[in-house]
Amino acid sequence: MTGKLPENVAYFARALRGAGLRVGPGAVVEAVEALADGALGQRDDVYWALHAIFVKKHEDSAVYDQAFRLFWRRRGLIEKLMAQMSPVTPRVDSEPQKPEAGALRVAEAFTPPPREEEPPVELTELSARLTVSERETLKSRDFAQMSAAEIAKARQLIGELRLPNDAVPTRRFQPAHVGARIDPRRTFRRSLRGGGASIDLAFRERAEVHPPVVALVDISGSMAEYSRIFLHFLHAVTEQRRRVHSFVFGTRLTNVTRMLRARDPDEALALAGKAAPDWEGGTRIASALHAFNRVWSRRVLAGGAVVLLFTDGLERHLGPDLSFEMDRLHRSCRQLTWLNPLLRYDAFEARASGIRAMLPHVDQFRPIHNLAAMADLCAALSADARQITDPRQWLKKAG
Repeated sequence: MTGKLPENVAYFARALRGAGLRVGPGAVVEAVEALADGALGQRDDVYWALHAIFVKKHEDSAVYDQAFRLFWRRRGLIEKLMAQMSPVTPRVDSEPQKPEAGALRVAEAFTPPPREEEPPVELTELSARLTVSERETLKSRDFAQMSAAEIAKARQLIGELRLPNDAVPTRRFQPAHVGARIDPRRTFRRSLRGGGASIDLAFRERAEVHPPVVALVDISGSMAEYSRIFLHFLHAVTEQRRRVHSFVFGTRLTNVTRMLRARDPDEALALAGKAAPDWEGGTRIASALHAFNRVWSRRVLAGGAVVLLFTDGLERHLGPDLSFEMDRLHRSCRQLTWLNPLLRYDAFEARASGIRAMLPHVDQFRPIHNLAAMADLCAALSADARQITDPRQWLKKAG
């Protein structure tokens, strides 16, 4: 090939590389040799010849199509190329095309960067990490009193919370390097490998697993300001543990475990909101607990599960079923922790009938209104944690 067409092919390849395609020098040489062969009779032949050389992935076809039409049509280089290879060049009428996928990337690749005529302004770099004073302020700030920016920072801190090592031993055994228990089967196999002349002892120990964490979250209107933050906490816990089951309830019970497994926390909460039609509605704690005990209890509470009940205990339809369902839930799990945002008030008293019916059947009664309370909750889930106060003492204070 003669003229500037090889330079134009190289410029076209450089534009494709700027648009995100992986185009190297070898592909440019192959493209020039393909066009110099002279066996291309139509515009489509040139299009697909360069497509076969420059496009390595299926998703790059849309970007290549936009770049080809923009580059060769505006400069008329295809007509010049066809004129060099054949005396008669077929005229191809081009119609205006609508913007398609990859058009913005191609336009940015063909547009040269603007020249900076004015001297650059010195910018002050700000660290995205929170300072110590901001952390301390957010830890004690109530979720209901936070601004939108403070809630975003609080979500960042919630993602940094880590559960303690509360692994419990199981009946199963696993191989160990040293120990007090000898594994006879593995010991005999090792001895047979060496012909039985020597005995190489193999040991085993009890396997330890983290107990399941089951959360029952009240999403009624009175709990809306705290339930979303607590779901962010459950999303962070779900990324750390395998066996985490999350349920939300207002007037009905909804399993949102799969929704909270999404990697993005905002996407996870959006999916959970779509799955629960009773968000910010009424409260029916007794019916929700009945549905959980009847349908999900045997599925998710095996293995000494820890249950986190997140509600204010203000039951609208109070009856004897609430105390019965709480007692059944308490007997089915290893530990039942009630998280109540109303404990943020110093003058809180267990005078509501729903609270008095639920308190005798819980192991811990804790506040959950700020980041400090969430950190204390993580520490309380440890297997070595000691119960400081008896929840039944709140009934004596109210009496």
